[in-house]
Amino acid sequence: MAALTLAPALSGTAPCLPAVATLADIIGARCASQGSRPYLEHARSGRVVSFGELSWAVELWTAVLDRAGVAPGSTVALSISDPLDFSIAFLGTIAAGRWVAPLNPAQPAHGAAGLEAAAARVHAVMVFADAPVPAGVDLDWVHMRAGAFLGAPSNPAHTRPARRGDAGGAVLASSGTSGPPKVIRLGEDQLLHTARGVAAHHRLTRSDRGFCPLPLFHINAEVVGLLASLVAGSCLVLDDRFHRTRFWGVMTERRITWINAVPAIISRLADPRGEEMPPGIRFIRSASAPLAVATAARFEATTGIPVVETYGMTEAASQITTNPVDGGRKLGSVGLPVGVELRIVADETAMPEESAPGCPHGTGHVEIRGPSVITAYGGDDHRECIDSDGWLRTGDLGHLDDDGYLYLDARADDVINRGGEKVFPREIEEVALLDPDVAAIAVVAALDPELGAVPVAFLVVHGIADDTDRPRVSRVTRRVRDHLEVSLVRSKRPASLMVVRALPAGATGKVARRALRAGDVPVIFRLDCR
Repeated sequence: MAALTLAPALSGTAPCLPAVATLADIIGARCASQGSRPYLEHARSGRVVSFGELSWAVELWTAVLDRAGVAPGSTVALSISDPLDFSIAFLGTIAAGRWVAPLNPAQPAHGAAGLEAAAARVHAVMVFADAPVPAGVDLDWVHMRAGAFLGAPSNPAHTRPARRGDAGGAVLASSGTSGPPKVIRLGEDQLLHTARGVAAHHRLTRSDRGFCPLPLFHINAEVVGLLASLVAGSCLVLDDRFHRTRFWGVMTERRITWINAVPAIISRLADPRGEEMPPGIRFIRSASAPLAVATAARFEATTGIPVVETYGMTEAASQITTNPVDGGRKLGSVGLPVGVELRIVADETAMPEESAPGCPHGTGHVEIRGPSVITAYGGDDHRECIDSDGWLRTGDLGHLDDDGYLYLDARADDVINRGGEKVFPREIEEVALLDPDVAAIAVVAALDPELGAVPVAFLVVHGIADDTDRPRVSRVTRRVRDHLEVSLVRSKRPASLMVVRALPAGATGKVARRALRAGDVPVIFRLDCR
């Protein structure tokens, strides 16, 4: 086994705050210096929370937890759909020395993927929700009135930090797109370490106004959105979800300077629909899943806004690597490590026969460790993922170029073994996405009696939602097949191209490849390529 290690690259901490400050300290400091300035805004309703109002609301939340008998160090679950109410409860729980477990408010009440199971998995003693308790749910449930903690008068002179007990944190679960969710506990210090790295590396200042339409029950929006903006003293505009209608108009009206997004959003925004591009947007940030080079290039060409591709995971409190904001961006790469150590570990069972171009060290397992990275999962599960030196195997395969930039090649369990030859889905996907009619694609393995497995591709074609326009679908798929034939060696070409209405995806836009492998997605059109 061989490895190449990169040391952390962290361009300083956020302005005016010591690196050791607690969340309660940060809230108090922002209240003292920027009490009347907006911290959170709702993109649709116009509601605003200033830094002063945040401090008051967090203290009210602490009192609620005390009265409810939630002891410091306990875990409470949040099932809150309103983004501003969720933000107050999330920040307030951690600042008060408790642990917060954000849940998807849209998930069903019962079953393995339901609220009951999710709350039990994280050992929550109480659930706070902005909806009545579902029928048949056996949980200690508190139904919150909307905006209950946002009615306190703003007082810029109020400087007391929110009262806190023991150190708190967040209890989350991995996305579960590649297997059963893992329980992950991230302490306040780990969350703030990453938030400082995000704020510093993205050069966030008090004059910035970020936009985040991503789900707040996931680590990205919590750390990259809420905490990094708080650390930087900047404003964050939240939306309940991504709305394509009048998107750029909202960015103009809200004076947005940076956007927190995922590849699925960037792909939809690559067509501006005749809208005028807003001034002042420094960059759009991409995370959660690999961003196709063709998609990034098309977005930049049509909007003029730079794409900053990043890489992160819940186990590292979100961000692991990022491209520089000002110069040095490389399309197709997720950038350089920030605040963590990263290494590539060669493994003959996962290595392709040849090294990637410009990468003398070849492809291998991506492993990380550092202040923000967990050293164990909740319970006794998945011990094999973290070694005795604290290196966490991420489950991703990647390679480094000569400048130390990381390129992600595949999830380890997505690599297709075609008769002993390794096929990375992304190789096929990048080529297919060069076709302007291909909106999205995912390549998975299909069983084959002779070769063991072969790649098959699921495509979404622009403007096709059913099988009524079969001539156009046929033309597009045949054109994609022909392009793949001249671009890839035979072993890497998909055995079939299947057009679907949409790719199954989780809340953050990450494709659920298991559903494709299981045949759970209706196929509009199929073209065999053998």
